[in-house]
Amino acid sequence: MTEQPSAAEEPSRVVDTGVPHSARIWNYWLGGKDNFAVDREAGEQIVALVPDLVTSARADRAFLRRAVEHLAGEAGVRQFLDIGTGLPTADNTHEVAQRTAPQSRVVYVDNDPLVLAHARALLTSAPEGATDYLDADLREPEKILEVAAGTLDFTRPVAIILLGILNFVIDDGEARAVVRRLLDAVPSGSYLVISHPTTEVQGREMTEAVRLWNSTGGAEMRLRDRSGVASFFTGLDVVEPGIVSCSQWRPAPGDTSVPVSHYGGVGRKP
Repeated sequence: MTEQPSAAEEPSRVVDTGVPHSARIWNYWLGGKDNFAVDREAGEQIVALVPDLVTSARADRAFLRRAVEHLAGEAGVRQFLDIGTGLPTADNTHEVAQRTAPQSRVVYVDNDPLVLAHARALLTSAPEGATDYLDADLREPEKILEVAAGTLDFTRPVAIILLGILNFVIDDGEARAVVRRLLDAVPSGSYLVISHPTTEVQGREMTEAVRLWNSTGGAEMRLRDRSGVASFFTGLDVVEPGIVSCSQWRPAPGDTSVPVSHYGGVGRKP
């Protein structure tokens, strides 16, 4: 495991327990305990509008597992940059990757102090590999790349994982520019993994759920349709079965394949 940040590098922000946070709501939906009353209240209000969101959250997590299994296995990737990590739960990126390839190196990125505190305590690497964590926002790609270079070799393929995070970048142009900057920093043979909530499954209910979320004081978010999600993969070779409901991306036995309100896709940089 890489050296831990010094006290001077620790995030100075405190956890705000008065405003709901998407990572903690997601944790609540996944059955975790790292959440507060305000998160549970917001989560219950949203689920009242879209009852299938709990299924969607779990399908999104299963998509991460399957995507990383593919990348660490068949695709032979040994480096992962997971931005918008969320709170640790079962089958975190490094755990999935290192089951197949113990030498895998993973950098987790998030800007929530509770996420980072839990990550440092729980996301420990296999001795053959490395795991590191950094406090940064997706909109800070230069900072992410600079610090991640202490753990990852950007002359070798890297899988960039953006699950449920691009929806917090409201402007399409800004979101595409961030993705392009990250992809420009990695060589041929690298991959991009995205999941993103959509308007095209339970669109009316999802639109109302996002309106409710945006009224809570949490970070504003938006939905995108399939073409909007596909725009992030421009110039990449999209891995079969393409950009689909994340539950339908190579479902494994026991995983739901019922369409859910998140698209998922994996693309390779030629």
